[in-house]
Amino acid sequence: MTSDFTVPEDQPEDQPEDQPEDQATSDADLPDQAELTDDDGPGLRACLEAILLVADEPVAEVLIAQVIERPRGEVAAGLRALAAEYAADGRGFDLREIAGGWRFYTREDCAPLVERFVRDGQEVRLTQAALETLAVIAYRQPVSRARVSAVRGVNCDGVIRTLVLRGLAEDSGTDPESGAILYRTTGYFLERLGMASLDELPDLAPFLPENIEDIEDIERTRA
Repeated sequence: MTSDFTVPEDQPEDQPEDQPEDQATSDADLPDQAELTDDDGPGLRACLEAILLVADEPVAEVLIAQVIERPRGEVAAGLRALAAEYAADGRGFDLREIAGGWRFYTREDCAPLVERFVRDGQEVRLTQAALETLAVIAYRQPVSRARVSAVRGVNCDGVIRTLVLRGLAEDSGTDPESGAILYRTTGYFLERLGMASLDELPDLAPFLPENIEDIEDIERTRA
């Protein structure tokens, strides 16, 4: 007796649909979001952003790799991933590879806003530290950061950066002996004080101590 039940021919197990051969792989070499974080401490992303945030000049990949103790290739890939992310999100800043290093820069189309903010949006009085630093630059220019710090007795790097950003001080070259960057006041400084030239600055002689020469010798030693 024959049965109506028939055994079907062997069929292959269910297979996933064929994937397109030309699937995009342009981002294959970039670390994904998970790889930029770390549960055991600051992830690669946080480390890169923290260092670049305080950098005042482009930072080389090899230096970043040494500081955060990660392979240079991983650092390079992380930097490029962040740069691509910032560009895609339309942030107000870019991460650019310039002069052999990486640094944050304001986007070009935001430059007018930044200039307006620095020039006109901060019409507030300078702090006492900024006024003292500006006075030293005005009377000692061109002068290095080290010399300004020696005169005031405190580190003035941050204050000088603020004065440069506000257009009151600027780079005037380097010291031929030490190679240190020298600073001077700007035309905007004179404009804000209503003076035509530095010759109109008040004479400091009446306000200086009698042992000024000894003090200057000490400053030179510290600088």
